Amino acid sequence: MDVGAAAINEIPIYKKLFDLDLAYLNLFDGDERQLSKIELTYGKKNVSIFNVFLFDGNSHNIYICSPNSGMTSLFKPKKKALDFFNGFRKFGNFESVEKIKTTKLDNFSEIDEIDFIKLDTQGAELEILKNGSNTLKNCLAIQLEVSFFNLYENQPTFGDIDVYLRNKGFVPHRFLDVKRWSIAPTIFDGNFRKPGNQLLESDIIYIRDPILLDSLTNTQLQKFVTLSHYCFSSVDLCVHLLIEMEKRGLVNNQGYKEYINNLSNYS
Repeated sequence: MDVGAAAINEIPIYKKLFDLDLAYLNLFDGDERQLSKIELTYGKKNVSIFNVFLFDGNSHNIYICSPNSGMTSLFKPKKKALDFFNGFRKFGNFESVEKIKTTKLDNFSEIDEIDFIKLDTQGAELEILKNGSNTLKNCLAIQLEVSFFNLYENQPTFGDIDVYLRNKGFVPHRFLDVKRWSIAPTIFDGNFRKPGNQLLESDIIYIRDPILLDSLTNTQLQKFVTLSHYCFSSVDLCVHLLIEMEKRGLVNNQGYKEYINNLSNYS
């Protein structure tokens, strides 16, 4: 499941699973301007696309920015924070404000259970998770964008999200990238996108606590190792999970050694 699925200069980590016909993809984006590119990018096979704003089920203002900026949000851009960084005054300049009705993930009847969810919703990630606990009760991994320096008013921080997910049985696994940005007015080499040292945001993957595998069914364990290999590129996590699969008789004895010796065949 991908929430905030606008196809803007990104190859999602689940693409390999999708290309191999190993996954069914549920895509959510409330911004109608993004839908045609989403449809063009993913096609119609093994895909459902929903033009829905997931949040808390209430009506809210939506602050609409340029479709290419990726900054349209249910949270109002924070002017002082935008001015602190080079270029963000333009990125976060909202063109209009509209009142929209949001939907709770747990009230969305078209979705049953999700194994993996990716969230990039400009501050709305935590509220979506809180209102989707039933749908996500068997979720194995979560990728979401976390903020170190909030660009929106009342936006949850990385710390807020980390505490919530740990309390739900998840632990941080890996950062996919850590975005730094230059502080205005200093510009390096004439390029305002060349970063200084100030942390801005990052995509991070949380996984079900890997030392508590007894709580997972055999099917979940098989899905977990597939996600770990194809999406997270985490060989050591795969080995850990394969050893558990050996104990359960799901793979041959020493199957993890086969995996390590044949990694080049599993790309």
